[in-house]
Amino acid sequence: MTRMPETPDPAEGRPEEAPEPHPDKAGWPAKRFTATRGQRVGNAIVVALVRWRLVPHTYVMTTVGRKTGTPRTTPVTLVEEPDGTWLVAPYGPVSWVLNARAAGRVTLRRGKQVGVHAIREIPADEAGPVLKKYLAIAGATRSYFKATKDSPVAEFVAEAGVHPVFELTPIDDSSDASKK
Repeated sequence: MTRMPETPDPAEGRPEEAPEPHPDKAGWPAKRFTATRGQRVGNAIVVALVRWRLVPHTYVMTTVGRKTGTPRTTPVTLVEEPDGTWLVAPYGPVSWVLNARAAGRVTLRRGKQVGVHAIREIPADEAGPVLKKYLAIAGATRSYFKATKDSPVAEFVAEAGVHPVFELTPIDDSSDASKK
C-alpha cells in the first residue's frame, strides 16, 4: 500500500525568526578563532622565539584556569606606549580572556624578564585607539576585525565590544604575604 504525502502545514513555508544568540556567545567577533593543530604548532614556535626576544611586542602570557586552577600559556602581542601597556584579545572572549578576567591578573614573560600584572578591562572609548595601534603591529589578526588599519578610531570604538582590551599595571610581588 502506498502512503500519500501529508498535506504541508501552511506555516512551514514562512521564514523563521532568527534565533536569539546564546548568552555565552554574545560579544564574539563575526569570524571565530579555532585553534588547529597547525596553530598550536605555530604558537609553540612563537613561544620559543619569544624566549630569545626575537618577536617584537610579543610575550608569553600565563593565566590560571578559572575552573581547573591549572596554569595556561599563550603568546600575546601587547600595545606598548610611553603612557601605558595594553593586552588585546583579537579573537574575542576566548579561554585566556575568561581566565584573566576571573583572576584579575596575568603573568608575562619575554626572555628572562617575568612580571605579574593586574588587569583592568577598559571601556570602548579608551579601547578604540588601542585597537587601532594593535592592528598596526599585529597583522596576522587583521581578518578578525571589521575595521582596517587605515579606518578611523570611531570604527575601532564600535568594535571594542568584541575585542576586549585590558590595561596592564605591574604588581610588585615582593610584598607578597607568604614572604613575611
